[in-house]
Amino acid sequence: MKKNKKANTFQLLVVVFTLCITPHTQSLAQERPNFIFILTDDQQYGMMGCTGNEIVKTPHLDKLSQDGVLFTNAHITSAICTPSRASILTSQFERKHGVNFNSGTSMSEEGWKNTYPMVMRNNGYYTGWIGKNHVPVGKGGYDSGVMEKSFDYWYAGHGHLGFYPKERHGIFKDAEMDTQVEVVGEGIQDFLSNEQKLEGALKFIDQRPADRPFMLSVCFNLPHGAGTGSMEMRNSDDEIYKTLYRDKNIPLPKNYVAKKDIVAPKLPKEIHRANDRQLGYNYVDTPEGHRERYIRQMEAMTGIDRLVGQLRKTLKDQKLDRNTVIVFTSDHGLFMGQFGLGGKAFCYEVTTHIPMIIFDPKSKKSTRGKTSDALVQSIDIAPTMLTMAGVAIPDSYQGENLGEILAGSETAVRSFLYTENLWSTQFGNPRCEAVQDMEWKYVRYYKNENLSASKKIATAKAMDINMNSMLYQVHDPDIALYRDFVEGPLNGEQAVYEELFNLKNDPEEATNLAMDEVYTKELEKMRTVWEMEIKMARGEDTPMVLRYTADSEAERGLIIQPK
Repeated sequence: MKKNKKANTFQLLVVVFTLCITPHTQSLAQERPNFIFILTDDQQYGMMGCTGNEIVKTPHLDKLSQDGVLFTNAHITSAICTPSRASILTSQFERKHGVNFNSGTSMSEEGWKNTYPMVMRNNGYYTGWIGKNHVPVGKGGYDSGVMEKSFDYWYAGHGHLGFYPKERHGIFKDAEMDTQVEVVGEGIQDFLSNEQKLEGALKFIDQRPADRPFMLSVCFNLPHGAGTGSMEMRNSDDEIYKTLYRDKNIPLPKNYVAKKDIVAPKLPKEIHRANDRQLGYNYVDTPEGHRERYIRQMEAMTGIDRLVGQLRKTLKDQKLDRNTVIVFTSDHGLFMGQFGLGGKAFCYEVTTHIPMIIFDPKSKKSTRGKTSDALVQSIDIAPTMLTMAGVAIPDSYQGENLGEILAGSETAVRSFLYTENLWSTQFGNPRCEAVQDMEWKYVRYYKNENLSASKKIATAKAMDINMNSMLYQVHDPDIALYRDFVEGPLNGEQAVYEELFNLKNDPEEATNLAMDEVYTKELEKMRTVWEMEIKMARGEDTPMVLRYTADSEAERGLIIQPK
């Protein structure tokens, strides 16, 4: 009898364990939300219906904003691809993470471990990355293989994808479609449906486990010029990319100035050498060039919008829609001829102000369809998602959790917002930093002593030197120069030019008030704010980076190809 009693006791414990532990574990996996993070490239704030564009057709993105929260005062940290994307991944300002086109560095594997995809993967999430990557990681940067090995599902290319990604990246060769949005869409469908038909995709588990939540990052290279500039309106392209918007009257942006009409430049020539601007932005110089590129950008946005609609339908069909958070944003904006400017890598609103939508299907209906004018940033996305997932936020993160704003219990997470541009190179862009609150914005600029791109181009032609090598290769001494850019202002380097704007009265930043004595008090206040914010942005830790230059790769017998 004692033996049977022990056996019965053991069986009872097994039943209790099965009933109490296993279902609890399963329910935790089921209750933890899935995440889909969607990142566009060079998308200006006003490129959707929900952000005020009356021409472009974006019904699905508009619906997403109606179902979630639209942040109308969201900003990036650095208005250029690589540092901005690194900031999103690490929840750090560039001044802390230390990765840019001109930094001569890649993110170390130690730094990579603290990015949101890796933190979530280490906490039980099945992870996927589809589309574009523009952040070098590990020894050898883009050729290290670190990112490819870091995800459960990888269907992406390093650097630009172009409008026809199969012609640039072999991983996409098995896609049925040719155009970027549709190729990315095939990857999304493959990931969500568990069909696993795309032979090019790298998968480390045969199928996405049903008992694990997922974190999928979808990163476009549109409406970036690398995509829209390579559109060819081929017969095989969808009609969206051939005829849409071509019958519309396309107005020029406010404050547009054609190149031939520029009398006084927006910034002093010794700070911003506009004549050295990359040729890829020359379309802004004429109304005709602007019209053509803007049409292509809107076509790309409508293509992306259709993909979002298809994505939400797939989630519903797969019964994943009630537990999948969707986050939509862009890596920065873009000048389209306002004040005669083209490109990005400034601290003006045109380049730092981005759209941001967060949709949580489990949120209260009373909190949906709202807009928030809170000062939020791209570095806030990672800590917000981690908090929603019940995952601890790493100490290295500098962003804020937006959960209270989403819940409607708070209206702000910061009083001041900081942005910066450290991509000051031969292409003439100024090195600058900015701080702003809900009314005032202060921008400060430093000496621009970089060798002119025009001179480099002339020398390359005269000496028959490869032009890409001359203009885009970064060498070891450039690491020291970049680090001086980072540390100089913290060590007493003085600004040579300042701007002060009243954003309430002058949202286009047309009138600089810095030299008007009437606003001396506001100027001094914002200078003090800048001093605090730049120290906060830099932090005290050493950047988790590795040497990644033409010299480091030459030592390994390799040549870095511009990304």
